[in-house]
Amino acid sequence: MTTRRTFLGSVLFAASAMTLPRLALGQTPGRTGRIKTKDGIELFVKDTGGPGRAIVLTHGWPLNADIWDYQATALSKAGYRVVTYDRRGFGRSDKPESGYRFDVFADDLAAVIEQTGVRDATIVGYSMGGGEVVRYLTRHDSRNVVKAGIVSGAACFLLKTADNPIGVDGSVFDGMKQGVSERREAFLTGLFADVFFDARRPSTVPVTSDVLNGAVAMAMQASLAATVGCIDAFAKTDFRPELAAVKVPTLVLHGTADLPVSFEQAKATAGGIAGSTLIAYEGASHGIVVTERDRVAKDLQSFLGA
Repeated sequence: MTTRRTFLGSVLFAASAMTLPRLALGQTPGRTGRIKTKDGIELFVKDTGGPGRAIVLTHGWPLNADIWDYQATALSKAGYRVVTYDRRGFGRSDKPESGYRFDVFADDLAAVIEQTGVRDATIVGYSMGGGEVVRYLTRHDSRNVVKAGIVSGAACFLLKTADNPIGVDGSVFDGMKQGVSERREAFLTGLFADVFFDARRPSTVPVTSDVLNGAVAMAMQASLAATVGCIDAFAKTDFRPELAAVKVPTLVLHGTADLPVSFEQAKATAGGIAGSTLIAYEGASHGIVVTERDRVAKDLQSFLGA
């Protein structure tokens, strides 16, 4: 079982991991399409449709919208309209060479909300998507949004600095960029197994080779520029000054054994957002949208219905 102390070693060792064969990804009900952002980038969007209240889900690094398929299906069956999309540079969306910054990501989320026509929506971000949610709420003044969710979210400040002792040492992020640049598939296979899902850790849904294969397949759809660029974005963006400006009811779901984004980070995020609710997933890893998928779906549904 990986501990936080061995996180750096795991990241650097992951580059030597063996790759695994890829498997097909699941699909949610509904329709797919593309929307165009203000700078002309086309984003791939999945929309379950229907008259129910809307929830927009944004994914983590280095994945795509398919990581949310289980929750999207469950929430759609419960009567909600669920919109998911591939972040620029990832999955089936356009892949520019630059522009991987949270202001841009927030503007892209605004384009998804506007062009799908959702109103009074709940927006939920997984992993780096948590920062995207915070930046959207502060940059776009919570437009068309009534609630927010942050799941395993990097929504505080990940980089360790003199005034942020709960952060991660910068050498970890340097090692990630090096691993991705030199042996991306092998590196990410090891990273998913040893850090992201912490595969040896007990979980409700076991982290099998199929789970790892699916994650690697999603990750390899991204461009190299996006995969590397987003490491700098989520490592170096300090959301702490923005948290107090989040005024909508916010749910924070986080595993207490999360390695990439520590539970201390989750407590700091929740503590910075007035009136937020933090639910701890005892002993769970960073990968709770997969390893604790039913609980995540139920907690989101309860939050939506409250």
